[in-house]
Amino acid sequence: MTKVIGLTGGIASGKSTVARLLRTRGAVVVDADQLAREVLAPGTAGLAEVLETFGPEVLGPDGRLDRARLGRMVFGDSEARRRLEAITHPRIAARFWEETDKARVALAPLVVYEAALLVESGARSFVEELVVVQASPDVQRARARERDGLTETEIQARIDAQAKASERLAAADHVIHNDGSLEELEAQVRALWDKLTGGGQRP
Repeated sequence: MTKVIGLTGGIASGKSTVARLLRTRGAVVVDADQLAREVLAPGTAGLAEVLETFGPEVLGPDGRLDRARLGRMVFGDSEARRRLEAITHPRIAARFWEETDKARVALAPLVVYEAALLVESGARSFVEELVVVQASPDVQRARARERDGLTETEIQARIDAQAKASERLAAADHVIHNDGSLEELEAQVRALWDKLTGGGQRP
């Protein structure tokens, strides 16, 4: 029986690293960010609606969505963000269920839905259990600067767009703390895998 869990955390908390570690153990990881790219790819109805809503300036010279430009428009503008979410969230949800159905057919022990805004978007109802990756604010900011080259203003805008840590933790069934080393993180992921699956790997 395939179990479906959610995986979320604040900016630069390390949720993608946790997802990668779970994948190596046999989980099927469904990345909400990748699904968002797919539903807004060139030629899709999603991209057409985004262009109609936000204007042609969010289209790059290669015909693809300029995600950085769109991000600057919606992070820090709650109404613009809600308009974007109304376009993307239903389409992402549909793709999530398609991928989950495939994983069930393949008898995957675990489907992991990795989504930064899982709590905020209402997708908590999609999953059986929720894993939250938690890191201290100072660690998050340092990682975001080093990994993504974001300014403090851009980091704060993304933090403001996400649920407060207390809200994520209140919704969590499992919490992984990621202020330490990779080895410490791996140990927590191993324990989580055993708890979720009984230690089973993909058949």
